[in-house]
Amino acid sequence: MSALCPVCNLTLPLSLIQSHVNSHFEDDEIDPQIESDHHLALQLASSSSDPSPSSSASSSDKVVSLVHLQTKSQFYSVGHGGLICLLRNCLESELRSKSKPLESSTSLLSGFVDHFQSSMEDKGWGCGWRNIQMQCSHLLSCRVEAKRVLFSGSNFVPDIPSLQRWLELAWSKGFDVSGALQFDNRICGSKRWIGTTECAALLRSFGLKAMIVDFAPKKSKSMYLSVPGSAIAPKVKSYGPMDRYVVKKGGSGKGKAVDSHSSNSSRISKGAVLMEWVWNYFSDNRLNVSSGVHMTNKGPLYFQHEGHSRTIVGIQRRLLGTTFTPQYNLLILEPADFTRAIEKALIEKRGWEGYLKRGAHTLTSPEYQMLYVDNGIADGEELEKLKTIDSHFVEF
Repeated sequence: MSALCPVCNLTLPLSLIQSHVNSHFEDDEIDPQIESDHHLALQLASSSSDPSPSSSASSSDKVVSLVHLQTKSQFYSVGHGGLICLLRNCLESELRSKSKPLESSTSLLSGFVDHFQSSMEDKGWGCGWRNIQMQCSHLLSCRVEAKRVLFSGSNFVPDIPSLQRWLELAWSKGFDVSGALQFDNRICGSKRWIGTTECAALLRSFGLKAMIVDFAPKKSKSMYLSVPGSAIAPKVKSYGPMDRYVVKKGGSGKGKAVDSHSSNSSRISKGAVLMEWVWNYFSDNRLNVSSGVHMTNKGPLYFQHEGHSRTIVGIQRRLLGTTFTPQYNLLILEPADFTRAIEKALIEKRGWEGYLKRGAHTLTSPEYQMLYVDNGIADGEELEKLKTIDSHFVEF
């Protein structure tokens, strides 16, 4: 069987057509007309309720057929109800085994999340994309409205090259203009690091209400997105604190981390601020949550810090002693970990804490960013406002 390349009209065996079409978008020099057709293809697909091309070889049909070549990401699918279900079992088992009478433990979990581990092909630069995939796996599994709009209703999580094209489309639609300039509006075929703002731009382009929260010292506030006007596209490239997280080491990022030599007590207080925010997010700001393990209607958090990003799928709070001092553990999925190893540890209920639990003492970076997705789909004026990436600032 053979197929027609929608870009150059070359007929090739069906087994070769995908890699051939991808090559048109991975070259350093891309013909402007080809690039324009690529973006039009994705626009048509994302707005069409029936994107299937007809058998006629019209120009628009050829362009639309390009979207059908987006590829489902390969990943290890965990049995037993998925990782979150296994994690819930371990937390409940841990709770039953506690012998301390003056300790109350409460865990809050997001809904279903697939773990997307880094591969040899994206090791060292692909964590941002893997966390986008984890975020999308939850949206496709748990939110009907998101399932309808994400990736033109494909109902699967695309691979990294496909996600790169969707991000370029978001940029071409005007989402995060200043961020796009940092990448010269090109990401396809690139191994450059991405971060929270790229995730927000991609998800917002589908109408999803992706929101960013910055955690940093007060003196850094003017460099963050929460300051009015700071998200406006600059005439020249500029770099704020979080930009060094999405450029390779030795790249264009400027300056050292703010307060990088903080005292241990200062780091603990920073961790407490972040932990309390995460607790309030998953608890929906409820003051009284009974002890035990609770599934929430909250999605996972994209968790960015210097040089790396991970996915927070829940939080555990223990009230210790007679004063009931809260002690928190983030429950995290790490792209660098092997999914099978996490699954094995959870099934055997042995060593799983090392994979998933992170206490406040581990939060040593000077700044952090979170991303979460609110309910609902934006359109019209609300969608236009989402094109400017802003954030909420939380002071350490």
